[in-house]
Amino acid sequence: MSFFVVGLVALVVSGLTLFTGFGLGTLLLPAFALFFAVPVAVAATAVVHAANNVFKVMLLHATADWRIVLRFGIPAVLAAFFGAWLLTTLSAFEPVAVWFVGEREAVITPVKLVMGLLIFGFAIIDLIPKSHGLQVDTRWLPMGGVLSGFFGGLSGHQGALRAAFLRRVHLTPSAFAATQAVIASLVDGARLTVYGAEYFRGKMGGIETKQQWSLVAVATILAFVGALVGRSLLPKVTLGLLRGITGVMLLIVAVALGLGLI
Repeated sequence: MSFFVVGLVALVVSGLTLFTGFGLGTLLLPAFALFFAVPVAVAATAVVHAANNVFKVMLLHATADWRIVLRFGIPAVLAAFFGAWLLTTLSAFEPVAVWFVGEREAVITPVKLVMGLLIFGFAIIDLIPKSHGLQVDTRWLPMGGVLSGFFGGLSGHQGALRAAFLRRVHLTPSAFAATQAVIASLVDGARLTVYGAEYFRGKMGGIETKQQWSLVAVATILAFVGALVGRSLLPKVTLGLLRGITGVMLLIVAVALGLGLI
């Protein structure tokens, strides 16, 4: 079941979000959280997300706007280090509450509460129609990099904020996708560096078992396939319905995380 759920999410969402620049990490994190501890789910999502963004850079790099990459990406990378450090700090805290649903133990931890609130907030934003075309003035690009990078390091939710700031730059669809992919790759590299360092210091759980690595590998491969398919089919796809369905699903996952059910 884990391979089916995570693989399906990686395949479908990677294809549908190729040109939006966000969505894979947002939806893949809850899928991994169903089977991994939350900090491990964030790390697993980061591995797949990073590999998929590198693949998209390979497909689209010629059209990236490197001035935007530098102006937005450098603050994003610096903030990502801090966000990732905060995640590893929260993951070391003791549970704040434990309760039972029948015989099932539900453990509420600080990191689950933070992840639940973040996912809930981004889901609400995604369900508000006026937010879909949100644009921010270009003078705020460095600040956008800081916000996007921080949340990228903390929970992986970097794309929606990044897209809101970059929409105002008026890049072509290909340049928009390529620029986002380059910036996302830099942020993923920063947060994976922190996750890896904390894992080897014994302060954060990691991907350890053969089954966990196999699940990450399957998700990565299917995300590649989704990106290839999306490159040719996405212009024909309407994402309005997808936003609604996934927004509701994320709300459910956020509440379940906050209550310690997953």
